[in-house]
Amino acid sequence: MKPGLKIKTLISLLIILVTLSVFFQGCSSPSASMEEDSGGKAAIPVILAKPQHRSFERRLVVQGNLEARFFADVSAQVAGLIEKVYVNEGDDVIAGKTKLFQIDELKLTKAVELKKQEMAVAKCALAEKEANLEKVEAELEKAHADLERYKNLYKKENVSEDVLEQYQLKYKQAQASKKYAQSLVNLQTEQNRQIQTSLDMAEKDLRDSLVLAPITGTVTEKYKEQGEMGEIAKSVLRIEDTSVIEVSAFLPAEFYLLIKPGHTNMRVAVNGTDAGEQPITYKAPIIDPKLRTFEVKCLLKNPPEGFVPGAMAQITVLLEKRKALGVPTPAVQNRSGKPVIFIVANGKAHLREVETGIETDGFIEVKGEGINQETQVVTQGQFLLDEGTPVKLTGEGA
Repeated sequence: MKPGLKIKTLISLLIILVTLSVFFQGCSSPSASMEEDSGGKAAIPVILAKPQHRSFERRLVVQGNLEARFFADVSAQVAGLIEKVYVNEGDDVIAGKTKLFQIDELKLTKAVELKKQEMAVAKCALAEKEANLEKVEAELEKAHADLERYKNLYKKENVSEDVLEQYQLKYKQAQASKKYAQSLVNLQTEQNRQIQTSLDMAEKDLRDSLVLAPITGTVTEKYKEQGEMGEIAKSVLRIEDTSVIEVSAFLPAEFYLLIKPGHTNMRVAVNGTDAGEQPITYKAPIIDPKLRTFEVKCLLKNPPEGFVPGAMAQITVLLEKRKALGVPTPAVQNRSGKPVIFIVANGKAHLREVETGIETDGFIEVKGEGINQETQVVTQGQFLLDEGTPVKLTGEGA
C-alpha cells in the first residue's frame, strides 16, 4: 500500500470513531451527577459543622530575650594583687559561704598588725597623761589647802600680805597645770580614737580581701585570673542565678494601654518548649520616642531546661481572652459588605447575618439570631449557595 493511501485510510477511521462517539452520547440518558429538588433546582453538595464553645484569644507574637533576674558582677573591694581565685566558670556558689578570690592577704595582715601596735603605744601614752593629770590634781588640792590656811593666818595677822599672795599664786599655777594636763589627756584620747578608726578600716580591708559570693547562683564569666591586679569597681567574676529567669520583650506603642501588669498574660516558648502562661510583671513607664516601642517583662521561677540567660524566646502576648461560640473561619463569607453564614434546615440553605469577633486557630467568634450549638452550619460548598438553595450532605466537618 502506498504511503499516501495509508494516511487517508487512518484519517477516515478516526472520523468514523468520532461520529459514533457523538451518536452514542446523544442516545444516552442525562448525567445524574446533580440531584434536583421537586422544583427542578439542582441540590448543591455541602459539608456541615456545628458551632462550638471555644477559647478565643487576641494575640501579639514577638521575639524576646531571657535574662537572669538576679545577677552580680563581683569586683575587688580593695585594690591589690589577686593571690587566689577559688572558682571557675560553671561552678555553683552559695551566698555568704563560697570563697571567690583573695586579694593581697599578707600586705593587709601586716597593715592590721601595724595599726594594732600604734594603738598599743597610744594607750600607753594616754595612761601616762592620765597619771600626770592625777598628780596635778593632787598638787592642786594641796595648793588649795595651803591657801585656805594662810588666809586664816592672815586674818589673825600672823603672816604678811606678801606671804598670802605667794600662796594665791601657787594655787592659780596649780589650776593652770590641771587644765594643761587635762588637755593632754583629751588630745591623746582623740588621737587614740583616730588610730582605732584606722585599725577598724585596716581590719575591714583585710576581711574584704577575701571575697565571698554575694548571691547564690552560677559563675558565668571570669574576667581576671590569679596574679592579675584587682581594682575597685572592675569586675573579676559574674554570677547569675538561673533559678529565676526574666523574660523581656518590646511591644509596639499602640498596645501600651492594653497591657495591665498582673492581669495581662504572655506565653513563653524556647526551641519548641512551652513554659505556659505567665503574668506580665513589668511595663515600662515610658515609650521609646525613637523606636515607638515599650518593654514588658515576666518572671519564670524554676524554668524548664533550656530556658537560660541569653536564649531567644517566642512570646505570645494575650491581649484579650474569652470563651465564645465559634465556627470554622471558611464558613463566614462577605455578602453585600456584611459577614454571613449559611445554615441548613429542611434540606435547604438559609443565609444568616452574623457579628464576628476574634479569630483563633482556624475558628472565628460569631453571634447571630438563632445560632447555637445545634445549628447546622455549611463549612464547604457555601460559595455556591443562596437563600433557599437545595443542598445535600456529602460529609461532616469539624
